[in-house]
Amino acid sequence: MGTDPGLRRLALGTLLAAFPGNTPPEWALDLVTDGLAGHTLFGNNIEHPDQVAATAAALRGARADVLIAIDEEGGDVTRLAHATGSPYPGNAALGSVDDVELTQRVYHAIGSELAALGINVNLAPTVDVNSADDNPVIGTRSFGAHPLQVAAHSAAAVAGLQSAGVAACAKHFPGHGATVTDSHHELPTVDVPLDVLRNRDLPPFAAVVTAGTRAIMTAHIRVPVLTGDNPATFSRAALTDLLRREYGFTGTIVTDALEMKGASVIAGGPGRAAVRALAAGADLLCIGAQVDADLVEEVAAEIVAALGDGRLDRARVEAAAASAAALAAWTRTATPVHPVPTDLGYAAARRAVRVEGVLAGLDTPLVVQLLSASTIAEGRVPWGLGPHLNGTEQLPVVATETEAAALRELAGSRPIVLVGRHLHRLAGAAELVEALAAEHPVAVVEMGWPSSWRPAGARAFVTTYGASHANGRAAAEALGLAAAAH
Repeated sequence: MGTDPGLRRLALGTLLAAFPGNTPPEWALDLVTDGLAGHTLFGNNIEHPDQVAATAAALRGARADVLIAIDEEGGDVTRLAHATGSPYPGNAALGSVDDVELTQRVYHAIGSELAALGINVNLAPTVDVNSADDNPVIGTRSFGAHPLQVAAHSAAAVAGLQSAGVAACAKHFPGHGATVTDSHHELPTVDVPLDVLRNRDLPPFAAVVTAGTRAIMTAHIRVPVLTGDNPATFSRAALTDLLRREYGFTGTIVTDALEMKGASVIAGGPGRAAVRALAAGADLLCIGAQVDADLVEEVAAEIVAALGDGRLDRARVEAAAASAAALAAWTRTATPVHPVPTDLGYAAARRAVRVEGVLAGLDTPLVVQLLSASTIAEGRVPWGLGPHLNGTEQLPVVATETEAAALRELAGSRPIVLVGRHLHRLAGAAELVEALAAEHPVAVVEMGWPSSWRPAGARAFVTTYGASHANGRAAAEALGLAAAAH
């Protein structure tokens, strides 16, 4: 017996899929025609603006009210500028400047760029309070470590995006900032009393609800006092009781990618994860980045099966699909796109740079970039000072494979500028920096989340609060090493 086409369409109406390549394959368009809520664009879908606009137009040709989403956070998480790095600083830099009007302007600029390309949902801003210096997945994606500051900037970011006609999706509820593991790889646990959650992690979500955010994304994190053994994505207490009833959120609850280990392994695959998320109160389910027609059909079929065997109530799935449709309807009332200054992000990044110590005497240095892995959220986006240098030599090295004596010999009489991300927790980095600084003029450029660590003996410590193209240029300028502006 075949699947009821009405039930399949209902199930598809709760799903946000994805596809490979720079043009939507036929199956991706057919699913939209059949009722799929929409698709998310990733770096592998992006080549240049005209191509992205053509992709969006093709999707909209399949159904006018399709959702076209993207993770365009600015800073270290960019899809549009994955080949070069973002022209905007990320949230940590904006939090460092602490000018909420600037944050709103930057997010309006990002929103305007997305709207011009036909993208109508931005899976941003990240509103997590980064209370753990060693957080491996949030870090510079956060506006900071202070709940009320993060709340103010989160509301400004939502207002900026949505004033450009692009729906904001604040993430990751109920707060991913205190974790020291990455939910892409496992299920992190935040084992704190509820009052700590309310005072530390939840204020930014209250702020974005008040600011009218159209969507909020769930976190695949376990908060035992709230979610028991389940991630928040599967927790009715988190999504329905806390977010809907207590905080009064009436927009669309979006899941983080169901292919992530923090969800799929717990549930036994993305189809079962989708059923559990819907039952908990989620409306729009991100299947993930590695998606094909078979996976979408598998998830839809599992939802239909769950409607048949009692795991899901039809009214709940209808409400979820209606919420996704309402999100799409809101985006169709988009306001006109206003032109924004092209140098806005670079100017903002300059304001974020902090210099401790003295930069004098560091002319014509050897620049050493300490290589580090990227998170899945960031992807392999170029970073560092390289594209901005005025001919100064730069050497990429792995800290654990590099001897201080070899770098001193290579530098000769030149000072050394060491550039890295999250140096306090990068294997071998702190030891290498301090060994160099003990016998050589050294400056350090920290482009990740800064900690309290400062290397003994360093002449200067420069913090950029991010590693975007804009952050890199700002650092090169601060050091007096920048080539002429592009």
